[in-house]
Amino acid sequence: MLGNPPMTTARQRVRLKRKELRRGELGAALFGAALLGGTANGALAFTATLSAASPKAVYLQVGVGSFTNPPYINGGQPANNTTVNTVSLNVPSNAVGNGTAQTMTTNSTASLSYWDNYAFCNVPGQMYIGGFYRTAGGTSAAALVTATVPAALVDAAGDTIPFSKIQWTSSGNGDSGAEIFPSGSFVNGAVQNVGSMAGNTWNESCWTFSYSNNTVPPAGTFTGTVRYTLSSP
Repeated sequence: MLGNPPMTTARQRVRLKRKELRRGELGAALFGAALLGGTANGALAFTATLSAASPKAVYLQVGVGSFTNPPYINGGQPANNTTVNTVSLNVPSNAVGNGTAQTMTTNSTASLSYWDNYAFCNVPGQMYIGGFYRTAGGTSAAALVTATVPAALVDAAGDTIPFSKIQWTSSGNGDSGAEIFPSGSFVNGAVQNVGSMAGNTWNESCWTFSYSNNTVPPAGTFTGTVRYTLSSP
């Protein structure tokens, strides 16, 4: 998990100087709904190139993470963090099931990128997801980020809401174009791909979650946990 920081490339120096480009911890997210009454340029999402170094290392951060002496480009190193952040909302009783999607918020405080301390995500509306895959050299297939998703959110009475009712959009301050961790929705009871990292790259996005709100489940507090995993070849 730990290793040497990358060399500062010309691209990185330009980014730090101009401050206009957007620019890691296995994490999990807990989702809940309380139903009341019923490459590095301005045209792309942020990806930075790392120098190959031994040993091979991976880092994934979903929500809050930990780094010693951040940022990474100045020699910071990732550390373990066992925090499980939540994404949740309360649906007003007069809006339950009306078909208008409800925006969710997070208790994560992760707004800065550990890559360079750039203010990348906006909390509580967005959850940070990012990290790196560094190889010891040579070519390598991409590392995959997957989400292990329960079949449903469940309340204390055993009532359920399908996890597919939750979706997200992907962005980041200063980003445009295709995101490395793209917009999507959960697949009930599946292990689904949510992004990938090419060898020797740092990648990050900010997710905004919402609940589709197009059915009327029983009143209650429904929860479920999604586990995110980064796997290297």
